[in-house]
Amino acid sequence: MKIVLAEKVSPATLAVFQQEAGWQVVTPDQIKNGLAAELADADALVVRSAVQVDAKLLESAPKLRVIGRAGVGVDNIDTDAATHRGIVVMNTPGANAVAVAELALGLMITMARQIPKANATMHAGKWEKKSLQGTELRGKTLGILGLGRIGLEVARRAYGFGMEIIGYDPFVAPVIARENNVALVSIDELFKQSNYLTLHVGLTPQTEGIINATSIAIMKKGVRIVNCARGELIVDAALVEGLKSGQVGGAALDVFTQEPLKDSPYFDIENAFLSPHIAGSTDEAQEAIGIQLAMQVREYLKLGVAQNAVNLPSLSHEEYLEVAPYIDMAGKLGAFLSHATPGNLESIHLSYSGRVAQGKTELIRNAAICGVLANSEIVNRINAAAIAQERGIRVHEERKPATSGGTGSVLKLTLHSTQGDASASATVLHGNSPRLITYDGIDIEAPLHGKLVCIRNHDVPGVVGRIGTILGENAINIANFALGRSTRSQNVPQGQALAVVQIDAQNAAAITAAIKALSKVEAIASVRLVEL
Repeated sequence: MKIVLAEKVSPATLAVFQQEAGWQVVTPDQIKNGLAAELADADALVVRSAVQVDAKLLESAPKLRVIGRAGVGVDNIDTDAATHRGIVVMNTPGANAVAVAELALGLMITMARQIPKANATMHAGKWEKKSLQGTELRGKTLGILGLGRIGLEVARRAYGFGMEIIGYDPFVAPVIARENNVALVSIDELFKQSNYLTLHVGLTPQTEGIINATSIAIMKKGVRIVNCARGELIVDAALVEGLKSGQVGGAALDVFTQEPLKDSPYFDIENAFLSPHIAGSTDEAQEAIGIQLAMQVREYLKLGVAQNAVNLPSLSHEEYLEVAPYIDMAGKLGAFLSHATPGNLESIHLSYSGRVAQGKTELIRNAAICGVLANSEIVNRINAAAIAQERGIRVHEERKPATSGGTGSVLKLTLHSTQGDASASATVLHGNSPRLITYDGIDIEAPLHGKLVCIRNHDVPGVVGRIGTILGENAINIANFALGRSTRSQNVPQGQALAVVQIDAQNAAAITAAIKALSKVEAIASVRLVEL
């Protein structure tokens, strides 16, 4: 085996490969004729963030089986090109979870005890003991937005400080929350009850700007906010105003929308505590990331076990062409249905029928789970099942034989939660067009892509007309308008109707509120389906 380390790694990382007899390990200082030439006979490539692994570079690597990224982001790797060449791309999520959690707690203590001010006044020769009286974390309510690996690490440590811990994450099973002393609440209750609020979610259309003027207004006066996740979760102007008005007692920010931070309104705010994206930057975390990646690459080369892969496993070109439309459809179906789950998710049931039921469904299953969990944390089509298990979510699959006269290959997805179930089924038409065919027992054919507005209403005259009028008044074009209605044979309330409207607009907030206000509308949700 030949492993090319294109960027510097720790001695412990290098040692993992060197322990294997007969393996050739090429370090950065040994690359004399360019990386492309070195990859001509390489089995594995290890990079960090500087090396760009594009399609052209991969053309120089006919034997390459795996690319390892020491870190989470894979923006510098063309994963599509790697997938088509049968190359597994791995990253190392979670290896820095403890480091991030410790900084989050450190920032809370910083705000509670005014540590920067104490240090600055002492260095200035001042003894301002009285003005530096602080508060304790003990007895305060900590709200955790996002209960993935990092959020749970924060919870475990905060519990040791005697904090009351509440959390919001619809994609974690109640049993996992209970085991970590977290009381699950709605997102509004999270904002209302928290003395400290810490953010640990990924960036998605649903989480972007989640800390805004509206959410800040319902928070406890004096709330202290910690963000070690993504800068885009916060609307900066709203947080600045909250800090100035006193509605927000303090904010500790390690991440920003634009990095590096060179000019910011936070610079002039005394109760804004800033650090340059260092949450995962500890000696231990960087060492753990390198060692974890080396072990993953080694296990794949020796045993074919792919851990933390961010793309599809190796498939023949023909296999990939056949299964790809159903993988895409399953991901979109999962994302579509995730918005309709009442309560916290407990299990996912997948039922395959037709030709798709006769083949390998692992990738389709993972794509569906990936769609369901996409708003919770970094999840991909390889690690989706493992993350579901980690969160206490059971996954069940069944296969049904094809029936004559029906739609070809169909996937039915059912989400069971603490407060009820939601189900939908979909198929692929014309080889590349994912279509919704049922939703909670109502037959309806609608495109499963783009911006969709789902409306449940009483089956009475006038509702559809009013919906169309509202869209027209807001200059929103209708790309597709699908209708369905309940029947006596279906397990849904009689007299209920469903509309799935595909619109040419990115932001549907204004029309969603207007349609929701109609007297005959029971529920409405907007969903933007993107590639996963």
